[in-house]
Amino acid sequence: MISRFQRLAWGAACLLASGVTTAVPAGETTSTAADQSGVAVTIYNDDLALVRDARRVRLERERNRLAWREVAAQMHPETARLRNLSNPAGFHLLEQNFDFDPLTPARLLEKHVGREVAVIRTHPATGAETHETATVLAASNGVVLKFADRIETGVPGRIAYPGVPDTLRDRPTLLLTLASAAAGVHDLELSYLTGGLSWRADYVAELNADDSRLDIDGWATLANRSGAAYSDARLQLVAGDIHRVRDARPPAREAMMMAAKAADAAGVQQEALFEYHLYTLPRPITLADNQTKQVALLAAARVPVKKQFLLAGADYYYSGQHADLGQKLKAGVIVEFGNRGEGLGVPLPRGIVRVYKRDGAGNAQFVGEDRIDHTPKNDSVRLKLGDANDVTADRRQTDFKKLAGTARYDYVFESAYEIVLKNTKSEAVTVTVREPVPGDWSVVSESLPHTRVSSGAAEWQVKVPAAGQVTLAYRVRVRY
Repeated sequence: MISRFQRLAWGAACLLASGVTTAVPAGETTSTAADQSGVAVTIYNDDLALVRDARRVRLERERNRLAWREVAAQMHPETARLRNLSNPAGFHLLEQNFDFDPLTPARLLEKHVGREVAVIRTHPATGAETHETATVLAASNGVVLKFADRIETGVPGRIAYPGVPDTLRDRPTLLLTLASAAAGVHDLELSYLTGGLSWRADYVAELNADDSRLDIDGWATLANRSGAAYSDARLQLVAGDIHRVRDARPPAREAMMMAAKAADAAGVQQEALFEYHLYTLPRPITLADNQTKQVALLAAARVPVKKQFLLAGADYYYSGQHADLGQKLKAGVIVEFGNRGEGLGVPLPRGIVRVYKRDGAGNAQFVGEDRIDHTPKNDSVRLKLGDANDVTADRRQTDFKKLAGTARYDYVFESAYEIVLKNTKSEAVTVTVREPVPGDWSVVSESLPHTRVSSGAAEWQVKVPAAGQVTLAYRVRVRY
C-alpha cells in the first residue's frame, strides 16, 4: 500500500520533474505574453500608466475561465476592461479576479496550514534521507508541524508539497470568467491602469563662452517598477496635471509592492489631448521591469539667452524699523530663453534643466540647475542657476517714521533705503533690484528711476561698472 508520504513525495517529484512551477487548474485557459499581438503604454506624470495589451487567444464556446498572465503587479483591477476586437457579438465578461499573491516559500507554507506535507531530512554524516508526513499547524510567526507522535516548531528539514494552490501565482494574473458566442482564436484587448510606471523630463543645456546662447537637449526618463515588462510597446507620454480621486487608505497590495538611450528626438510627435499634451515616440520601445530608460524628446542649438543678475528684497522691512538689512548679499544669476525656434516651439514638460559651461581647457563644468513647470510654446523659460560671487550688495534702512494712523488698517509709514551694489568682475554688469512693497505704496524720491512691475513690486535696473560700485537710494511711502 502506498503511504501518505509516498503520495505527497510523488506529487512533488512530478511537479519538479515537469519543470512547471504552477499547475494549471482544470478548465482554465492560460494566456501569456507569447500570445501578444501588440502592446501600447501611455504614461502620465503622476505614477500612473494606461496599458493596452492585445493578444490572440483560443476560446471555447459559451463559458471560459481565462488566466491572463503577466499583467502589471500594481494594476488597478477595478479599471480593467476586456474587449473582443474580432468577434464582439455575444462576448460578455462575467467575473474577474486579480491574483497578485506571489508564489514564495513563506506564502506556500501559509497556504498549507491544516494540510499534510512531506518532511525530508538528510543525515549530516551519511547523507541518508529520512521521510515523514506532517500536518502544518501554523506558519505565520514560525512553523509548527504535527507529526504522528509529536509536535515540532521550526523547519527540521526540507518540505515537499503536493502542488501549488490555485490562488498562488508565480506571475501576477488576472483571472477572467467570460462567455463567448463562438469557439476559436479571438483577438482580445485588455486595458487597465497601473501604478509603478512613471516618467519625467530632464534637460541638459550648455552655455556658450559669453552666455548669449545655449544648446539644449530634452530627455524623457522612464521608470518601470510595475512588476511587468513591455516588449516593443507603442509608447506615449502625457504631460499635465490630471486630477485623480485618492483612496483614504491605499490597497494592501500597493502598500506591499512598491539603460539604454534611444535617439532621434525629431521623430517625437506632440499633440494636444484634452487640456494636456501627448508625446508619441516614433518607434516601439522595450521597457523591462525594474528598468530606467531615457528617450530623446527634443534638441535645439544656439538658442538666444538673456542673462540677468537679480537682487531680490523682502516686504517685512517696509512696516518697521530695521537698520542693517544685510551685508555682502549675493545677486542671483538668472538665464532666460524663449520656447520658440527650430528644435523648440513645442510644449515643454515639467522637469529639471541642468546647465553646463566649458572652462578655459574646454571641459564642460556644471554651473547650476533649476526646475521648470509645464511651459507652453512661445513662452519664456527662466532658470536660477545660483548666486554670483562677484556681484554683491549692502542694504540698509536709512530712515523710518510713522506719518499717520491709530487703528489697525489706517497706518501710513515712510522709510528710506540705501543699496550699495559692488562688482568685482572685469566687465560691467546690470543688476535688477526687485523690491516687493506691501500695501498702497508710492516712491517719494529715488536716485535712479524705477518701474512698477506689478501692484506689489518696484524694480530698478542698475548699471555697475567693472571693478566698481553704485549706490541706489530711494524713499517709499506705504499706506495700510
